[in-house]
Amino acid sequence: MNFTNEEILKIALRQSATDANCRAEDFLRTENVVVESSANVQARKYLSLPFDCDLISYGNNIVASVNEKYRAVVTDYIDRFPVEHCFETPNMHVLNDRLQKDGLRVCFMAEYFLPDLDALRPLDCSLRTKLLHADDFSALYTPMWSNALCEKRKELDVLGVGAYDGETLVGLAACSADCDSMWQIGIDVLPAYRRRGIACALTSRLALEILERGKVPFYCAAWSNIKSVRNAIKSGFRPAWVELTVKSAALVEEMNGK
Repeated sequence: MNFTNEEILKIALRQSATDANCRAEDFLRTENVVVESSANVQARKYLSLPFDCDLISYGNNIVASVNEKYRAVVTDYIDRFPVEHCFETPNMHVLNDRLQKDGLRVCFMAEYFLPDLDALRPLDCSLRTKLLHADDFSALYTPMWSNALCEKRKELDVLGVGAYDGETLVGLAACSADCDSMWQIGIDVLPAYRRRGIACALTSRLALEILERGKVPFYCAAWSNIKSVRNAIKSGFRPAWVELTVKSAALVEEMNGK
């Protein structure tokens, strides 16, 4: 299937609308939008719906998908500060402090990237590479490949590209079929093989393989993960949207090892 950058963005907007329970055009409005969150079987598989509070921005405004209980609180917050400040401290403390009274905390903050077809191209790798499929992943669910593969959702891992030094796998980009139209890429390279262009070579090739299968690849990174963001950009991806998700304080404490 042949895509354009405009078509890729429209697909991402439609998927975000499915996840948030809103309309795709809501992300392109200049004013903020608050909607009630709802479960949807077509949403990204790793999302836990409905949300208590999830903020999404494609740069124009904020679409807040919320539990109706928190509509007034979230509306006041996103209308109080500029869009970009709602996703960072110190302003973010205002939302966190208010929701913490109800046992909730700001939990996930991430930046999402889409391929730029004017920049995406095959990149050279100094090592032998190989296209991998789900049957090839069974022995790879180990900590060293935990960004590329997800043991909790093995059934979603569908395609990968590995880099080999002899017969040893030293780099792996793999993707999960998180929803019908979009597959998410994750990447791992063993420490001794980093800074050699392996990550971007694997990421770019996998992105092209995904597009050939009629799906849109996407890439997620924490804004502070400079290595991952650099890899996304070097591989031909560009920032598309950001999300901030509120979760229960108990889950946050569990993730912090308490």
